Amino acid sequence: MSQHHDPGTAEAPEGQASKSGFRPTAVAAVELGVIGQSVGVAVPGASESVPVTGISLDSRSVERGDLYVALPGAARHGADFATTAIRSGAVAVLTDDAGAKLLALGSDIAVPVLVVSEPRSVVGRLSRLIYRSQDADLPGPSMFGVTGTNGKTTTTYFINALLQAMGKKTGLIGTIEILAGGDPIPSLLTTPESTDVHALLALMRERGLDAASMEVSSHAVSFRRVDGVVFDVVGFTNLTQDHLDLHGTMDEYFRTKAELFTAEHARAAVVTVDDEWGRQLAARTELPVTTLATLQPGSGPDADPATADWTVTDPKPRGLGTEFTLRGRNGTELRVHTGLPGAFNVSNAALALTMVLAGGADPADVQAALDASDPFTVAVPGRMQLVSTRPAAVVDFAHNTDALARALEAVRSRESASRVIVVFGATGQRDQGKRPAMGATAARLADVVIVSDDDPHDEDAAAIRAEVLVGATDAKEAEQLDCRIMEVFPRDAAIREAVNLAAPEDTILVAGRGHEVWQEVKGVNLALDDRVELRNALTARGFTVLQDDGIES
Repeated sequence: MSQHHDPGTAEAPEGQASKSGFRPTAVAAVELGVIGQSVGVAVPGASESVPVTGISLDSRSVERGDLYVALPGAARHGADFATTAIRSGAVAVLTDDAGAKLLALGSDIAVPVLVVSEPRSVVGRLSRLIYRSQDADLPGPSMFGVTGTNGKTTTTYFINALLQAMGKKTGLIGTIEILAGGDPIPSLLTTPESTDVHALLALMRERGLDAASMEVSSHAVSFRRVDGVVFDVVGFTNLTQDHLDLHGTMDEYFRTKAELFTAEHARAAVVTVDDEWGRQLAARTELPVTTLATLQPGSGPDADPATADWTVTDPKPRGLGTEFTLRGRNGTELRVHTGLPGAFNVSNAALALTMVLAGGADPADVQAALDASDPFTVAVPGRMQLVSTRPAAVVDFAHNTDALARALEAVRSRESASRVIVVFGATGQRDQGKRPAMGATAARLADVVIVSDDDPHDEDAAAIRAEVLVGATDAKEAEQLDCRIMEVFPRDAAIREAVNLAAPEDTILVAGRGHEVWQEVKGVNLALDDRVELRNALTARGFTVLQDDGIES
C-alpha cells in the first residue's frame, strides 16, 4: 500500500518526514552493499559504497541520501514515481519484479536498483539497519507497546504520564499525536509506517529519551508497520468485534494481535485476562507473561482473579473517577486513582501500571509517583473528554459495540432524574456487521438515541444510518425499551439537537469520532470537531463549558 504522488497535482515541496520532524538530525551512512547483503541481493561493485542515510516509501517524503522503496499500490506502482524520488535525492531504489520492469520500460534510472520478491517484508528490517533505531551498541528508550480493541490510546497516555511522574523523559506514538520529548507531531495513523517508526525511535534516542509508549493496531501488524521493532513490554487490553472488514473473523483478528506477543517483537508481556481472548493469549505466548485481572463486568464465568499475577480490588467512586487497589500475587499492594470515568479506565490504569512494573520499576517508586502526581487523571483528547458538567457533556472515541456500551454505562449519572442522550453513527467502508448491534446497544443503555453520521467515506450516509436505526428500533420493539430514537443529520445538527433536549441533570455522550477534526464524505474532508460543536451548542443554550485551550485544534 504505497503512498504515491498524484502526477496531476502540484509537486509537494517537502515530504512528511522532514516537515514533521520524524527523523534524527544526524544519521551515519550505511553503504548500499551492506543493505544488499541484508536482503540477499548482490550490488554491483561500483555501487557498493553508495552511502544511504534514510529510507522512504513515499516519493514526496524522500530526502537526499534516501533509499526509495517502490511498492505496488492500489492504483499505481511506486516505480512510476521513482523519477520524482531520485530528483528529490534518492540514491537507490528497492522494488519488486513488476517495479523493475516498469523502471526498465521508462526513462533511464541513474541510480542502482535492488530487486526483491516482496519488498514490503524487508522495509522494517532495513529501516532499523539504516537508522540504527535499536542498535545494541547504542542506548535507546525502553519501549512499551499496547494492543487490543479498546483502550490502547488511554493506556499509552497513562504509561507516558506515570513515567513522567517518575522523572523519566518520555515519548509517545499513537492515534492522536506523536511526542519525541518536544512539541506534538499530529498523527494520521495509529501506528506510522515502519520507515517513520524507526526514524522516530532514532530521534528519541538522539534526544536522550528514557522510555516511549506506542499504540499497535492490528492494521499495524498486518501491514508490517512494526517490523523490526522489539518492545521491552507489550500489553493487551481486550478483544471485541471490530475491523472484521480487514480480518474476516474474530479468530483471524486474534491471531493478528497475537503476532505481537512473540520473541520477534517483544521481550515480555502483560495480558489482561478479563475475557477469553486474553486468557488464550496468556496461555499461548512464548514470552515471559504477567497476567492482570481487573474484575470488570462481563469477564465471564471462567475468569478466576485468584490465578492472575495482579488483581484490581476494592474499587470505589471518587469524584467522576475511581480509586482502587492493585494487588500482586506476592502481597504487594499499590493504591491507585484515576480521574477518568468508567470501569474501563480502571482497566486501562491497571494495565499501564502493571506494564511499568513489568518493565522493571520498583513498586515503592511507582507508589510515590502515584501519590505525588495523580498521573491517571491526565486528559486524553477525545477519550471520555468532559466538555461541561451541567449537563454532563462527554466526547468519546467509542466506535464499536463494546466501546459504546462501556461508554454509556460509564456516563450514567446516579441522579434518578438524569437521562443519557447519545449521538453516534457508524463509519462507512468498515465492518458493516457491527452497525445494527451498535444501534441495539444504544437503545438498551440510553434514554434518547440520536443516530447521525460518523465518517461515511464513499458509502451512502443514509444507508449507513438506516442499518444502525434497524438495530435500535428492533431492540426497542422486541425488548419493550423505554427510549426515544431519532435520526438527525448532518452531525453538527445532531449535536445541537442533543443539547436542545438536555436538562442540566442530563448527560450527553457524543460518541465515535473523539479527537478527530475532519469528517470524510465522498472523498472530501469537512472540518468537524465534536468537541467544538458541543461547546458551541452548550454555550448557545446558556450552559457553562469547561475551559480547555486544547480543544479547538
